[in-house]
Amino acid sequence: MAQAWDKELRARGYRVTPQRQLVLEAVAKLEHASPEEIWADVQQTASGVNISTIYRTLELLEQLGLVTHTHLGHGAPRYHMAAEADHVHLVCSSCGRITQVPPDTVGALVTALDENNGFQTDLGHLTVYGRCATCRAGDRGTERRGAGRSRTGPAA
Repeated sequence: MAQAWDKELRARGYRVTPQRQLVLEAVAKLEHASPEEIWADVQQTASGVNISTIYRTLELLEQLGLVTHTHLGHGAPRYHMAAEADHVHLVCSSCGRITQVPPDTVGALVTALDENNGFQTDLGHLTVYGRCATCRAGDRGTERRGAGRSRTGPAA
């Protein structure tokens, strides 16, 4: 995979610097990572790389179409490889887990939005928030353990 990055950068007239290589490797490894998480990963190999280098490199790599970002909440954007960007994000509101699903998973929603509202959905930026199966299962376990207890509070 690194060879493809090298070729793409060189074909567009850019040098393959160690910093660019490390950022690309971190984005590929971490998948949906913030710039700070990418920086922390790069720091393990190259402690002299500062956060501004990470931001500049991510901006260039996005302009070149090698990485893309999405907003998964109110925090920093999350970066992933552009070649792997054809998915929808499911974000658990409880634990923060990010799950990728294929675009056809939300096909009925996309069709309904188009037919009922004339709205064309940008699946590259579609994020659905809710609760993952693990968190929901934890709730069911809590409900079972609480069976028989009063839900109205203690007696007066």
